[in-house]
Amino acid sequence: MVNIRRFHHLARLLLVFLCMNVVWYIAYLLMNHPILPSPLAVYNAMAHLEAKDLWLNISYSLFRIFAGVIIALIVGLLIGLLMGRSQVWNKLLDPVVYLTYPVPKIALLPVVMLFFGLGEVSKILMIMLILLFQVIISVRDGVKAIPDSTYDVLTSIGASTAQKFWNVMLPGALSVILSTIRISLGTAISVLFFTEIYGTEHGMGFFIMDAWLRLDYPEMYAGIMLFSLVGFVLFLLVDVLDYKFMKWRN
Repeated sequence: MVNIRRFHHLARLLLVFLCMNVVWYIAYLLMNHPILPSPLAVYNAMAHLEAKDLWLNISYSLFRIFAGVIIALIVGLLIGLLMGRSQVWNKLLDPVVYLTYPVPKIALLPVVMLFFGLGEVSKILMIMLILLFQVIISVRDGVKAIPDSTYDVLTSIGASTAQKFWNVMLPGALSVILSTIRISLGTAISVLFFTEIYGTEHGMGFFIMDAWLRLDYPEMYAGIMLFSLVGFVLFLLVDVLDYKFMKWRN
């Protein structure tokens, strides 16, 4: 039954992908301009990209994404758990979170670059900032939603604090963390694109802008599609983690 559902899901994805290419080709015929090459021209450019340079750019982008996400998860999880289980810390940190959360993080890019330069730190930090506050709020709300009676039951059977964390708090927090990452991943990748066009010679953002400056539109669109593919694969990875660790939800 599970395999049938997966097959149907894959078939729908392929059908949508095919329809998008048909719409793209129709737009190419209607525009008849070099700024919008045909799908075949873009796929041909993609096939002729140098594998070494391509994987180097993808590796740099993936490293920045993973580093930013992991830092945001570690810091956000610790602060979120603290706020979720302690009324004192929640009252102290809640105003700070709510005052800083609405600030558009992309607007902080010039500030971050002034303080941390144009290197890897500023790029990773921007991705971390995009995710951090959403992780904090999601984890805090997820932990607060766990009934106190659940902890009382574990206390009555002699469970330690570590056992309560691994069996109650972490599963409750992990559920909302995965949902938060799924929602925020697109925004994080968009911010990464902006950071990679400044002071770097590697990354998919640099690759796309370099092709644009050279007026190589097929290669530019090939880079956009590959960048989108990276995001799609990361999105699928979150789904896999959700399926593996959140089976109790299903």
